[in-house]
Amino acid sequence: MTSSLHRTDTPHRDEPPLSRRLLRETDWASLGTPSGTGEALPAALERLLATDPGVRATAVREALGAVTHQNTIYEATVPVALYVAAILDHPATATGGFDQSGERAPRYSTRVALLNWLGDTAHDADDETVTIAERGCGNTFLDECPEIRAFRDLRPTIYSAVRQHLGHDNAEVREAALLAAIPLSEHPALAPHRDELVGHARRLLATNTDRHTRNRVLDALHAWGHNTRGLENADDIAARAPRVRQVAARGSWTGGGHSEAPPF
Repeated sequence: MTSSLHRTDTPHRDEPPLSRRLLRETDWASLGTPSGTGEALPAALERLLATDPGVRATAVREALGAVTHQNTIYEATVPVALYVAAILDHPATATGGFDQSGERAPRYSTRVALLNWLGDTAHDADDETVTIAERGCGNTFLDECPEIRAFRDLRPTIYSAVRQHLGHDNAEVREAALLAAIPLSEHPALAPHRDELVGHARRLLATNTDRHTRNRVLDALHAWGHNTRGLENADDIAARAPRVRQVAARGSWTGGGHSEAPPF
């Protein structure tokens, strides 16, 4: 593969062997994306490890944005997720920054951006999504959406990479790792890890005030049968009733369970 990196934008260090193999051996041009095929993905993925944080910011938009649209898992999403998991520990991902829109900002590391994408993608393929889709389409949903099945089958592999960051020194990395680990841990083989995640969830709820983050974590604790009354703050209690109605509304929608277009 010929790299499109400029001399000043070379990777921070050699890529991990697994990520190099994914770039070299995946038939990207045969994989579907929202706008065509994944032919351009290898170059964009390689730039996620560039030394220049601005180049990495653009790569996040070009690589991850290219396989992200309306809560949908595409053919190319699966190898992209494996590549992202393979480079999470790379030194280049710990530096540079992004804000929520992907623009360059000093406080938001590449690693957090990658973890957030993995978490959002896992959420789009979680058990609730499948259950609601099967309610509307029958139990052949995963047979008809093999890319979702493929991603779900790879959850233990992705989880093993995410798990390393649950105890990270940086709070934003820890929180992003937890939000990614929660939907990944729905895989039956990962059930023993949920007790570990409960401890991380309790520590997050003691300090984090973000509504979206708290909703995700509290929902997971409820699903795992834990009483969260002692962990909820006044805002959580005020938001509880509307949140219950929102979840019920998703469950009653027979077309797939999302306010946006369904993931298929």
